[in-house]
Amino acid sequence: MAKAVKLADIADKLGVSKVTVSKALSGQKGVGEDLRRKIIDLADEMGYKSPSAIKNNKYAKSYNLAVIIQEKHFDKYDSFYMQMYKQVNAKALSKSSYTMLEVVSQQMEDKGELPRLIQDEKVDGIIIIGMFATSYLRLLKAKAKVPIVYMDFIDENEPEDSVISDSFYGSFMLTNYLYDCGHTRIAYVGTLLSTDSITDRYLGYVKALMEHGKGIDDIIVINDRDINKAAQFAPELLKLPKKLPTAFVCNCDKTAGVLIKRLEMDGYKIPDDISVVGYDNYIFPGTVDVDITTYEVDIKEMARQAVNIVIAKISGETYRSGTRIVEGRMVIKNSVRKIK
Repeated sequence: MAKAVKLADIADKLGVSKVTVSKALSGQKGVGEDLRRKIIDLADEMGYKSPSAIKNNKYAKSYNLAVIIQEKHFDKYDSFYMQMYKQVNAKALSKSSYTMLEVVSQQMEDKGELPRLIQDEKVDGIIIIGMFATSYLRLLKAKAKVPIVYMDFIDENEPEDSVISDSFYGSFMLTNYLYDCGHTRIAYVGTLLSTDSITDRYLGYVKALMEHGKGIDDIIVINDRDINKAAQFAPELLKLPKKLPTAFVCNCDKTAGVLIKRLEMDGYKIPDDISVVGYDNYIFPGTVDVDITTYEVDIKEMARQAVNIVIAKISGETYRSGTRIVEGRMVIKNSVRKIK
């Protein structure tokens, strides 16, 4: 039988104290976020289980979790949400539970057709990744009759326990970074209200502009997708202003890649002529030649929290309900040029 991993084992690996490890794993104050993330990641990798978890393990059950995603959140490449699902699946397996993925088509949503996993009553809980219409969420909650957790979105009209990234602050940091690099005419690329995260990132951009003395007339918004279909535009369909800004804040790295292609089609070089930042720190390899400065979403931590919450709800454990906001981090690459 494998030897149980102890706090001291994790502490020795990272060169910190057992107290620091204990605080990080229990969510207590006094540990920096970067170090906390390293401790949590290493604990997962080493298979650490708390004494209470070991004590209760003999009574633990294995659960089947449905992961529901709308088809509009996928594209022909391995999407950001597929990466999110993989992390959810890995975390569920570490909890002796299993996931089943079902992609809901736009037609199913429009007709109010339930996912097969829910129709067949094969799951103990549901994690919904990515935004759906409020009416469809209401239908899922009414018919599923099992615990649900939202991931990467919230819905104030149909509230539920949620895990989201810090879109507002992340975009605020990105926009401030552009100001620090000397840019003062900055545009935002994203179709407002198409998703919560796109709108939240816009608001972070606006806050940064306001703090630098800018007003409504200085806000520049460029749509990147059809709000009804949520399908992102091809580079040639982006409508850019006649007088280009010196920098763009994009709502995601994929949109940043599309924008860069469009700018290159028009003869501009990134970052020599125009600077671009994204969000997510995920883009399909080979999409563009430029390494995009971005705000990295902590997918692993979001998955950990989503799985922990849904299992706690299934098993009747005590947990903190509401919305969990998971911090990310700035990743500086080479898509931004400093100007005077």
